[in-house]
Amino acid sequence: MIFLWILLVWNIVVFGFYAVDKYKAIHHLWRIPEKVLLTEAIIGGGLGAILAGQICHHKTRKWYFWLAWIIGVIVDIALVLVIINLM
Repeated sequence: MIFLWILLVWNIVVFGFYAVDKYKAIHHLWRIPEKVLLTEAIIGGGLGAILAGQICHHKTRKWYFWLAWIIGVIVDIALVLVIINLM
C-alpha cells in the first residue's frame, strides 16, 4: 500500500515540475531542462505529466513529450498492477 502512495506523491511532484516550468516560461526565467521533464514522466510520473500538460497547456505541441507521457502512463499502470499483485 505504501508503494501506491509513493507513486501518487511522485506524480504530484512531476505535476509540480511541469507547472513550475510553465510559470518560468511565462515569466522568462531559468527553465527546467526538457530531459528532466521527460525523464520524470517516463520513470513513473506519466499521469502527473500528462495532467499538467493538459491543465497548464505546457509542452503539448511536442511529439516527444506526448510519447514520453504515454510511455509514463503505461509504466504507471504496470507499477500499479505489480503493486496490487504483490499485496
